[in-house]
Amino acid sequence: MRIGIVCPYSFDVPGGVQNHVMDLAEALITLGHEVSVLAPADEDSPLPAYVVSAGRAVPLPYNGSVARIAFGPVSTARVRRWLTNGDFDVLHVHEPLTLSLSLLAVLSARGPVVATFHTAMTRSRVLAAAQGVLQIVLERITARIAVSALARKVQVEHMDGGAVEIPNGVAVAKFADAEPLPDWPGECGPGTGGTLGFLGRFTEARKGFPVLRDAFVALAATRPGLRLLVAGPGDPDDLYDQFPAALRERVTFLGLVTEADKARMLRSVHLYVAPNTGGESFGMILTEALAAGTTVVASDLDAFRRVLDGGRAGRLFPTGDPVGLRDALSELLDDPAGRATLSACGDQVVANFDWPVVARRVLEVYAAAIEATDGRVIDQEWVGLG
Repeated sequence: MRIGIVCPYSFDVPGGVQNHVMDLAEALITLGHEVSVLAPADEDSPLPAYVVSAGRAVPLPYNGSVARIAFGPVSTARVRRWLTNGDFDVLHVHEPLTLSLSLLAVLSARGPVVATFHTAMTRSRVLAAAQGVLQIVLERITARIAVSALARKVQVEHMDGGAVEIPNGVAVAKFADAEPLPDWPGECGPGTGGTLGFLGRFTEARKGFPVLRDAFVALAATRPGLRLLVAGPGDPDDLYDQFPAALRERVTFLGLVTEADKARMLRSVHLYVAPNTGGESFGMILTEALAAGTTVVASDLDAFRRVLDGGRAGRLFPTGDPVGLRDALSELLDDPAGRATLSACGDQVVANFDWPVVARRVLEVYAAAIEATDGRVIDQEWVGLG
């Protein structure tokens, strides 16, 4: 099968959707399919062989964060050229309601279109302003995928249609086989030691880092040797300034890490902490931590609760509550058997998210979309952005 996949966000900046697109493409290629991915990226960016650059992206506020997207007449021309050259059996776009390549690809497509929705956002000023165009986009989509129950709920309640729920995948072996970083995670005995991990933008409010910071400071006062390993974008000074001077040597900042080093980082902690306060429709980092065999402690968000099987595969604490987080961390650091039980349950849960399993489910949707169109193409061409 010839498959075209469109990523709306720039490959120059790591992100959950970008990683999802790359892992899906590689899983489909492994299964014997021909795949081309179109995504924003600088022309000189190092890209996998299956990725075609659509040019430089620009920042756009989106869902409490900043997305780097490409849009406009030049992008439209590049999308159309890629579609013509690819002659795909099916087009798979991600986040088609974002003002980016995915939306342009849907408007230019003439065959079956599958769309994956990653977020659970129901309103934005940008979407409201483009409501007429978005209705055309929705009408041209043959089949919809939602990565979570929350994202699917948005489709049912706000987008006049349903969606097949297929979760984000994770390359389980990549995380399970990763080597820990040198000298990590260290000792973890009753009342002392232990290593906590956090990965993400520590300056982004919805990631909840201040909740983890306060819990760490309180716990470190009575737990000698407790350490915190942080990875993600940001200025080191902005991170260390959040901690009392006496505790800064117990905090290690890795900065922005590669996918390989992310796996190593997750293998280097006793507990991975996800203190997010909202805006999450799935929880990709949770499945990656589970794949690494690391015990997860996460906010009691609906999306996280679903990934962790209601708390069977990881410990949940009240969202935004540093005291509740401190207590959960203290209990688990002193309970290696409890951590092992949670990790064993995590192994069972994450098997359902392994990319070969997920990719086969996506292929079933492709087949249904192709059958639904029965080889027909859209004759009319939408030229509003050409």
